[in-house]
Amino acid sequence: MPVDRRSPAARRRARAGRPPRATLRRLRAAASARRVHLTWTSLFGVVTATCLLVLAVTGILLSVVYVPSGALVTYDGPYAPLAGAQVSEAFDSVMTLSWETTGGLLIRQTHHWAALVLPASLIMQLLSTFFSGGFRRPRRVAWLLLVGLFVLALVGGWSGYALPDDMLSGTGLRIVQGVALGIPVLGTWAAGLLFGDGFPGRIIETLAPLHMWVVPAGIAVVLVARAVLAWRHGPTVPAVAAAKGTLGVRLWPDAALRALRMGAMTTAVLVLLGATTTISPVWSYGPADPGNVGAGSQPDWYMGFLDGALRLVPSGWETEWFGYTWTFAVLVPLLAVGAWFVALALYPFLEGWATRDTVDHHVLERPRNVPVRTGIGVAGALFYGVLWGAASADILATTFQVSFESVITVLQITLLAGPPLAFDVTRRMAVGLQRKDRDIALHGHETGRIVRTARGEYLEIHAPADATTRALLTTVAVGTVPARPDHDGRRSVTRGLRELLGRWFAEGHVRPEGHPRSERETAVGNLGGRRGGVDSRPPRRADAA
Repeated sequence: MPVDRRSPAARRRARAGRPPRATLRRLRAAASARRVHLTWTSLFGVVTATCLLVLAVTGILLSVVYVPSGALVTYDGPYAPLAGAQVSEAFDSVMTLSWETTGGLLIRQTHHWAALVLPASLIMQLLSTFFSGGFRRPRRVAWLLLVGLFVLALVGGWSGYALPDDMLSGTGLRIVQGVALGIPVLGTWAAGLLFGDGFPGRIIETLAPLHMWVVPAGIAVVLVARAVLAWRHGPTVPAVAAAKGTLGVRLWPDAALRALRMGAMTTAVLVLLGATTTISPVWSYGPADPGNVGAGSQPDWYMGFLDGALRLVPSGWETEWFGYTWTFAVLVPLLAVGAWFVALALYPFLEGWATRDTVDHHVLERPRNVPVRTGIGVAGALFYGVLWGAASADILATTFQVSFESVITVLQITLLAGPPLAFDVTRRMAVGLQRKDRDIALHGHETGRIVRTARGEYLEIHAPADATTRALLTTVAVGTVPARPDHDGRRSVTRGLRELLGRWFAEGHVRPEGHPRSERETAVGNLGGRRGGVDSRPPRRADAA
């Protein structure tokens, strides 16, 4: 047998210089050994990845012709209504793409449609992850990255929305400048940083690097980090799959090829939309003009919540402090939206802190089994939805022939009263669904067959639930850990607040009876009694007659 007499350093250099076939074989073997569960919610991740790929390819092609400059030139292209008009180089290059470049309009519209679909798929990912508890340990950092990806998508969409330098984007930039100037102390500096001197200033030259380089680089970093974390932590298991004990399918080639097919269909739909549906017709809007605004201007749908937040604040709400004008009509929307995003990002840590959750979770939860979290999610979604709907208050007023002021008043009331009401209604619905599950686990499914006994009684025949259904529906309550006093025998305000939040969150919180319990919950032993109106004691597995 030949002996390798090379030094260790030489052997390492030789291995580094080999073709990556061995590495690919190891990766393929590891992917084949990894099992994943296919659910309809996992498709949104594929749609997100496909939209990002389409945006990258079309964006590179558009950058070949697009000129990110606000310098004025005379338009001499084939579109006659604008012949001889003074336009910016950015607008002129977009017109060249749309009217003179072969396939340019298709590429530009496909790029725009992908930018519209991307936030929608990310919102669906956020909702499915939140309601199923997929953000719990050890995936809290992955949740932060997902929220960061959503923010990056919003920044990228907004910056790209402004680059054509048409009348519609110019109207939106004028609103941005007004909001920036409305911030006390820092507003003038922020407006100067974005626009330079005056309006529109150098906004195109400022946003182009942000859209073309900063946002794509940030998205790439987030995607790589999420991929690493997903591989390290492994896939999550849906509650139904855990009850059935299924293993799922192989990551390679089964799940990968299905994702590839879904990505191909998504790409085809985006290209079809770009080929058949006109979007952002800059030639109809005309070039941006600092002295004019477009009537009925609406931002892209994913930025509507920011516009709606500005519309819902009462007008003239301002005062003077310390020599500065504090415009609450600008500050309150900014603070409200900022607080919403901060709460969204930090919620996993707040829930884990309140419930003293220190164990890893790989099995997803049914939303009905965690009523408080589900209620919080619905309340937050309603808050976002009201802000989003307020962006079209003028359209609602003209469509339904009502006054604009009445629409704003209704939306203001809904914004304040809707989330608490939605939380309570959702929590009660979740508790009611738990009661229905418990009834099915105890007595089985209704068959619709009514029989009469010898004594004249009428009874409905129930079909006993199978073992898998009983394993999924038979639940026990999740206990809480009381706050421990300090060495002086007192409880601090923080510990008391933590215990209060933990008890509030535990109202109606249940899980399948066979689910592995943590040492923390086993030590507490607070799994009996009634909680949140549901009998949390494990029901007897008796077959119904």
